[in-house]
Parts: sequence; C-alpha cells; structure tokens
Amino acid sequence: MKNIFACLLVLMSIQSVQAQLKGIVYGSNNTVKQKIYGAKVRLLGAKTGAITCEKGTFEIILPKQLPDTMVFSAMGFNPDTIVVTKKDRFISLEVVLYSDQLLPEVVASHRKGTHTISRLKTLLVEEIGAGELRKAACCNLSESFETNASVDVNITDAVSGAKKIQMMGLDGVYTQIQFENIPYLRGLESSYGLNSLPGTWIQSMQITKGTGNVVNGYESMAGLVNIEVKKPQNMDKIFFNAYGNAMGRAEVNFDTGFKLNDKWSSAWLVHGSGHFVEMDYNNDNFRDMPNGTNVALINRYHYQGKKMEGQIGFNLYRDNEIGGQVNSMRGGPNKFYSVNLDSRHADVFAKTGFFLKKPGQSIGLVYNAKYQLTDASFGDRKFSGEEKRAYINAIYDGYFGNTSHKFKAGVSGVISDITQSMDSLNDDRLEIVPGAFAEYSYVGARLSSVIGARVDYHNLFGAQFSPRLHLKYILTEYTDLRFTAGKGWRVPNYMIDNVSLLANSKTWIAPDTIIPEVSWNIGGSVMQEFKCFKKKGSLTVDYYYTMFENQMLVDRDMNSSQIVFNNLNGLSFSNSLQVELAYNISKTIDIRLAYKYLDVRATYNGQLRTQVMLPKHRGFFNIGYKTRNKRWEFDLTTSIFGAARLPEVMLEDGTISSDNQSKVYPIINAQITHNYKKWEFYLGGENLGNYTQSNPIINAENPFASTFDATRVWAPVYGINGYIGVRFTIKKEEK
Repeated sequence: MKNIFACLLVLMSIQSVQAQLKGIVYGSNNTVKQKIYGAKVRLLGAKTGAITCEKGTFEIILPKQLPDTMVFSAMGFNPDTIVVTKKDRFISLEVVLYSDQLLPEVVASHRKGTHTISRLKTLLVEEIGAGELRKAACCNLSESFETNASVDVNITDAVSGAKKIQMMGLDGVYTQIQFENIPYLRGLESSYGLNSLPGTWIQSMQITKGTGNVVNGYESMAGLVNIEVKKPQNMDKIFFNAYGNAMGRAEVNFDTGFKLNDKWSSAWLVHGSGHFVEMDYNNDNFRDMPNGTNVALINRYHYQGKKMEGQIGFNLYRDNEIGGQVNSMRGGPNKFYSVNLDSRHADVFAKTGFFLKKPGQSIGLVYNAKYQLTDASFGDRKFSGEEKRAYINAIYDGYFGNTSHKFKAGVSGVISDITQSMDSLNDDRLEIVPGAFAEYSYVGARLSSVIGARVDYHNLFGAQFSPRLHLKYILTEYTDLRFTAGKGWRVPNYMIDNVSLLANSKTWIAPDTIIPEVSWNIGGSVMQEFKCFKKKGSLTVDYYYTMFENQMLVDRDMNSSQIVFNNLNGLSFSNSLQVELAYNISKTIDIRLAYKYLDVRATYNGQLRTQVMLPKHRGFFNIGYKTRNKRWEFDLTTSIFGAARLPEVMLEDGTISSDNQSKVYPIINAQITHNYKKWEFYLGGENLGNYTQSNPIINAENPFASTFDATRVWAPVYGINGYIGVRFTIKKEEK
C-alpha cells in the first residue's frame, strides 16, 4: 500500500514538473536593458498568472488545455504576448518589454523603378537597372538601349552586322563609354566592341548627357555612359542564361560570385554565343547577319579591409564573324565576296581605395592595361590594327570645413601605341597624354554645383585646357532645374572610326593633317515630378547645343567614287531636344513616352548640310506590366524614326541617286517573362511590324563593281525576329 502511494506521489510530481514554465522578463528603453521586478505574467485561457521577483524571474504551471496565450505587462512598458503550446514545456523564456515612451516602429517602403533619374545628383543622370535590361533580349551592350530614348543604336552597314551608338545626334566616338569609370571601347575596339560585353553581365548603367565630370577624362563631348558590371560581393551565387532566336543565334551565359574569406570575394562571368544558320530573307544573295562565334570571360576579385578597399580582374574576349555572299554563290563563275571580322582583346583592371583618418577623405587609384587586335576584310579591302594601351587615374577626395564643400584633385595618364593599315594607307601613332584635374562641389539647401577643370598635355598636339560647370537648383519640392557647360576634345582615328565604310568600292582620300577635335557643349534640363489620380509621374525636358571648333568630317557626297576625310572649315553644330514623360498608371503598370528632335549640320565643301543617316525626329513609347504576384511580366516598346538625309551614290546604270531621303518607319519589340521560383522563362519578338529596307545593298549582283555600296543602310535589313530564353538564379544566402 505504501509502495502504491509512493508511486502516485512520483507520478504527480513528474506531471507537475512537465507542466512548469520558467522565464525572465527584461525592460528596455533602446539603450539600457534591466530586469523588471513585479511584471505580470498571465495565461488568458487558464486565467492563471505569476509575478516576477527581484531578479525578474517567474515560474508558472501550464494547464492541460494548450495552446494558450501568455501576456507580459509592466508599468511604463508596452505589453507583449506569446502563444504557449505543449512543445514549450521545460523551456526557459527570455522576454524583453520596451518602454512606452518609445515611438512605435514605422516601416516606409518604396518601389524603385528600373529606369530613374536621380534627383540627388547635380548632373542629369539616367539610371538603368538590371530589371530594365531584362525587358529585352539584351544579348550584348549594343542591344541594352532598346528601352531607352536617350541613346540610339544604328546598323553601320548591310554586310557586317556591326552597330554603333549615337547621343544627341552625334556619332558614338563622341560619347565617353566607361567600364566602372575606366575608359572602355576606345581606340581599335570602338567599332566592334559593343558585341564584346554581354547584357546579362551588366548590373546597371548611368547615362549623362553633355560634358561629364573632369575626373572621368577629357573625351566626354556628347555624353557619358558608365557601365557597372556585376560585383563579387553582392552578385548571385549562380546565374545561368540560355537564349536562341529565329535568325540562328544561340547564347549561353554563366556567372557566379562567392567569398574566399572574410575580406576577399571573387566572381567568374562566362559567355559564349554564335550565329550558326545562314539567313537571306531579302534574297539578295548576301547574308542578312554574319555567321560566327563570340566568347568572353571576366574574372574579378574584391578586397574589403578596415583601411582600404580594392579590386582586380581581367577581361578576355574573341569575336569572329564571317559574312558576305551566301555559300551558294561560292564556286560560281564570279568572284566570291566575303566579309571577315576578327577582334581579340585582353585587359587587366584594378582599383584601390585608401580611407584616411577623417571621414569623407580618401585616395583612389585606377589602373588598366589593354591589348587589342582588330582585323577586318570586305571583299578585297582589308584593315589590320594592333593596339597596346595603359591608363592610370589617381584621385584625392576631401572637403573644406564641412561636407557641403567637397573637392577632388588628381592626375591621370594614358599611353596608346597603335599600328594600323587600310588598303594602301597607314596611320601608326604613339600617344602619351598626362593630365591633372581639380573639381569643387557645393551642396546647399537649394543650389548645388560642380565646377572643374583639367589640363592635359598630348605629346603630338600640346596642351589642352578643359573647363566644366554643372549647376542644379531646386525650384520647388517637385521641380529641379539643371545647367551644364564645358569643353571636350579627342584625337580622331579616321580609319577605325569609319571602318564600316569599307563595305563599298569608294576610294578613301586621307586627311592632309590630323588635329584634335574640339567641342563646346551647353545645355540644361527641367524635371517636374507630379501626381495625377494619386499616381506618381515625372516630366523631363532637356536641350543641349554642341559646337565644334574642329572636327574630322567624312564627306560621302563630294565625289561619287571617293570618300574624303578633311578637317572642318566652317560651322558644325548639334541641337538636341528631348521631352520624356514617365507615369505609374498603377502599382503594376508603368509607361514612358518620349519625343526627340535633332538638328545636326556641318560645312561640306563650303555648304552647310544636314548630317547623313540621322533622323531629325524620333518618337518613343514603352509600357511595362507586372502582375501583383510578380509571376508575369509584359513589356512593349515602340520607336518611330523620322526621315533622314541619305548620301548621294552612283547607281548601277551610272546615274546619281535621287531618293536621298529615307522613309518614316516604326520598330516594335515585345517580351513576356514568367517567373517561377528560381527560374525565369521569356519569349519575345523584335521588329514585330516586319519593316525592312528594300534593297539595302546597291548593285548586290556585282559586289566588286565600282558602284557596289552596302553602307547606305537606314532601316532594318531583316524582318521579324522571335526569340526564347530561360534564366536560372540561386541567390546568395543572407546572414
């Protein structure tokens, strides 16, 4: 009997132990955390409770009916609750109550657009994010501007497939392109380098019109495009993209970022693509796009220390394209016309930044060494070039008194050794350009300014002085006014800048002398944010005027059998006006509309003439829709190009062309994207209106005749192009 009674006592004690919960209650005012004496602990369902002792501890017996809600409260503190279940037996709780004098937490959220204009910056800078680039196929840099109205991309000729950019109506050589503030696509890689950088590698782009900051160099004459490539410290663990289109192009991209240790991280970016199917939709016996392969690789490393930050990497690519007449013409009675493009590139880049004792003060060094080989042949005409280039830029950042008055000062240097030949012409050169610069920035309540100047000494052409001024004034809470003025200059390379003009039979007449091109740019913008039907929008109007003191002109009209290069003798200018409206119709629909007017003229043979191949008017419309669950995305972009003056050419019958004005035409692109977990599936179409230029090649039947010309291209050579692709992403684990 005694044994039975003892067993019952043990079972009862075990049961009571199983139902006991212990804990401690603290109080905090966000700076000090202390144990609370006399805090109340209550179970709402069981209607039982406990009081904490001097040490803030408590013990409470849990009821049989669980779950139950436990409430903690104390004088001067906000109460808190937890749900207690059977799994919580034997655990020890630690509860923190916060002072009721603290303001409740407010969470502010904002959906940043994929295409924005930064209101904080003094210069008018368009920010294009990775989300904007994914709205189109974006296979390489030349296709990364399809949803942008500020930068135009044009086909250079009908046989090589090469493209070039234009800003403010000026050729791409006047736009400074940078790879993370390192000069990019300069020299021999300027003509075909747009194909070298895959769009999937790009993290963001910043587009600045007019002259840029003096820190970035002296070549920003029409604008600046800075490209930010994915960085090891913040890129995805794994990204994969596969793409194919109806023109016989296939592409694969793979990149990965990972940490090596607490201070070092690394990334590999790999690309391979090719055109494998011969296409001739317009039946002129010339390939609409060349066949060939492109491979590219970037390997980069990032170091983050307490007193310095640095990165180093290398970039390799090889682009080989074969175009011209279709294979069925090979072996025929006539000579076979072939186009061969071969670009090989290797460069090493590095950046180091040293943090000084005072916040806001630092020293930065940028280094780059490049080797480039470019060979091109168009029938019997050949270009061959080799370039070795080195670049360094040292920058000191500091401030006067407080951070409202900042300054930058530094020195830079460029060494470029180019050997090149075209037909019987040669233009070898060694350029050495040291420079020094200083820039002062002021940020006030309404007015902000950036005033800078640089002096560069060219070993062949002497000293050049480049002043720059940028102003921004906040007129109202929603209105910004900007003004910019400055000088830019560059040394022209008439061979590589115009290598696509080898796609005709005209003889080149080299310039008597080569002198630096010099331009002055002045302009401004108004940006107005507004609300309409409680939805946000913005209206931006900008105007820029560029005047050339000297310019290397390409005269394609003076002689029907020659292309003449000469220096400016007279006026040369560009007027650029753009109006852009962006509006969020709803949380899921964004639209952008733009209109651009260009008036670009220069003096040719004593006459002020409009530049050729340049539409005076352009319209732009983009709409994007994303479902609320973000599973589906729909994007549509329409561009309308106005008429442009065409160069005079000699036709097959020996007469001079009379149709010297192009037609107005639209380009419609669209894409649908489906997001499913780690996968993205996209389907799209380019040139959905199927507009093509009829007979883009003059005298295609006789490619070695004196009247053959494949450079008079102003519209697409091929029609609708459909594509399909898939992306796979494994995000980096957040700690």
